[in-house]
Amino acid sequence: MRPLLGVLGLVALLSRSLACPALCSCSARKNGRLLAECAYRELRAVPRGLSPNVTILTLSANRLGRLGRASLAEVPELQSLWLGYNHISAVEPGTFAELLQLKNLDLSHNRLVEFPWQDLRNLSGLQILKLSNNRLAALPRGAFRGLHQLRSLWLNDNAIATLPRGAFEALPALAQLQLFHNPFDCSCKLFWLKEWARGTQAVVSRAGSTLCATPERLRGRPVTDIPGALCVAPSVQLTYLSSLAKSGPGDGLTLSLHCSVAGSPLPEIHWQIRTAGRRLDIPGPAVAARDGSAEAGRERFLAFENGTMAIPDFGKEDEGTYTCLAVNDVGTREVSVNVALAGSGNPAEELPRDDPQAGHHSCAKGDELDSSGVGEKLVIIYHVPKEARSAAAGGREFRLGMVPLALGLLLCW
Repeated sequence: MRPLLGVLGLVALLSRSLACPALCSCSARKNGRLLAECAYRELRAVPRGLSPNVTILTLSANRLGRLGRASLAEVPELQSLWLGYNHISAVEPGTFAELLQLKNLDLSHNRLVEFPWQDLRNLSGLQILKLSNNRLAALPRGAFRGLHQLRSLWLNDNAIATLPRGAFEALPALAQLQLFHNPFDCSCKLFWLKEWARGTQAVVSRAGSTLCATPERLRGRPVTDIPGALCVAPSVQLTYLSSLAKSGPGDGLTLSLHCSVAGSPLPEIHWQIRTAGRRLDIPGPAVAARDGSAEAGRERFLAFENGTMAIPDFGKEDEGTYTCLAVNDVGTREVSVNVALAGSGNPAEELPRDDPQAGHHSCAKGDELDSSGVGEKLVIIYHVPKEARSAAAGGREFRLGMVPLALGLLLCW
């Protein structure tokens, strides 16, 4: 009796493992994987009743129009999913997120305008991704982050005009990339692709068909052949000057920083200010930029279109790091200066510094800072009180001499 029960139990187990919808054919492969073949069946939805043990699901050449979040819930062990040549125009976010063993995903020859890129974050074992012959117009930054085993990526025959910088740099195993037949806009935003293609081991297939659609002067030219003279990474130089106000309530000191930039296209200038009490980002010219810790209505930071930043009535609360960033479509460069008032104790130790090994900087008025962007330079500003200036002989403005060079500090006015 017991042997008979064992046989019946085994039959029941095999029956469940080979459960198959009526419109599909299912079979076990020699390697233990289960195949559900549902292609060419005129299906308008993923069929119900699939075995949870299915590892290969073929739904190509049907009439599927939309994939809902629960469409593939019955087959969590999928390793290969073939959905090419359907009418799929929408995929609900989360549809693929639980398919943690997925290695091959084919959605080519559909009507996708959007794709749930966030689902890819869970698919760390994905090796082949085919999204060719759709209507995708853009990729988000970081779309492929975490796909360390992806070997083949198909994005050809879409509506992609540009690609975010470094789109493929997070794919160490990439061996094949298909990008042809996209209407690429060969502005400097795409210049990074030229540099990446030059250094990658991946084969960019049919490179002769990966062409510029715009601008007109580059139309028909390979994307990887954008002239270097059109796209030059930013360079940046920072100079500084302090001056005493001629009049005003505090007769205080104004610190002026001037950022000179070059590059093609001409870089935009951004400022970052980091002090003990504030963190402020100024993304462009913003005359009279205020900060929350200042008196209501008090103008603290004046950023002008010519690249100058002025800080009226510079005081101890303004000590900190001032960074100028030059940004264009090719890249970003920055240079910083640490500024402190004399008499602040040990300003070199109090100021925030990215590179504690960076040496101090001695210079003359209007001195230029190194534009390498490595570490910051230290400037000490001596504010001469109004009474001291009035006491100077003959009414002449009183000036302090240079701080001894052994200190490695600077006196700027």
